Amino acid sequence: MADNDKQDDDKQALFGDFVPGLQDSTETPMMRAKEMMKNDLPKRFYKEVTIGEEEGTFRVLLDGRAIKSPAKKAVEVPKRSIAEALAKEWSAQTTKIDPATMPLTRLVNSVIDGVEEARDAMLDEIVSYLGNDFICYPASHPERLVARQKEHWQPVLDWAQEPLGGKFVQASGILAVEQSPVMGEMLRRQWDGLDIYQLGAVHSLMTLTGSALLPYAYWSGFLSRDEMWAAAMVDEDWNVEMWGEDDEATKRRIYRRADCDAAGVVIDAFTRN
Repeated sequence: MADNDKQDDDKQALFGDFVPGLQDSTETPMMRAKEMMKNDLPKRFYKEVTIGEEEGTFRVLLDGRAIKSPAKKAVEVPKRSIAEALAKEWSAQTTKIDPATMPLTRLVNSVIDGVEEARDAMLDEIVSYLGNDFICYPASHPERLVARQKEHWQPVLDWAQEPLGGKFVQASGILAVEQSPVMGEMLRRQWDGLDIYQLGAVHSLMTLTGSALLPYAYWSGFLSRDEMWAAAMVDEDWNVEMWGEDDEATKRRIYRRADCDAAGVVIDAFTRN
């Protein structure tokens, strides 16, 4: 087998297991990395990482050769800042290529290979999350947890009323509440025209945070990335304070935050620059 073909097969094995809208949301990069550690990671096969531009799109070049997705599509991104972040991930690889340290590469590959075909299913899932968003289900006790949830969640619920055209109903206890379908329809209209990169990124943030409202608030500029993450981690932070940290849970959280930041790089390229 030619060296170039072998390199493509190595990347297929490394990055071919993550497709937004289709993956198990309980799976984490760490879990995938553990599986990959059963086999030897491929050696770094390139010396120089550069960025090429052609007709308004940007490519990461490894020794002058453009990288490809697991489906062997050209990896082209519409914003230089995304290409620069991708190049940084590839440059940071030392003797071997470790996909666990390349969250943006995994996200971009999955966007290119899977988002357009899964667009309707992804939008349906986002609307479904919005109709049962966890920030509409605050605790009833203890008081400190109730206050902390209100601090992080209530401003988002209040703000979202105007752009989504309705008021979110909050529930106390385990009984589900039905939200107005108007708000889901409004969000779908706003996001239906997103390009594949933004749609893949907001969907990734939804699965990472367990909320559609929090990524929507971040995408809209109402929340910063740190504020979105803090709001998503309120209950988890509370449990750590009460019961202490678990090493595996801490590691998973680090990887989840890295995935969050990767999605944030994509969104910021369109909305903050």
